Amino acid sequence: MNKFIEGVKAFLKEEEGLTIVEYAVGGSLIAAGAVTAFGDLGDSVCAQIDNLSTALDAGSSDSC
Repeated sequence: MNKFIEGVKAFLKEEEGLTIVEYAVGGSLIAAGAVTAFGDLGDSVCAQIDNLSTALDAGSSDSC
């Protein structure tokens, strides 16, 4: 039982595992930020395409 407790204490004191978790959390935050940024960029591009389409449709009907 003492070896088990000593093993658990050694595991908790090990800092390498914490470093891996910190990198994983940091990478997750960066990925979430990138997804949000690209989502907003996609919405903006879509709105601009809609505006161009509307302008071209309005221009087409004026020339007829």
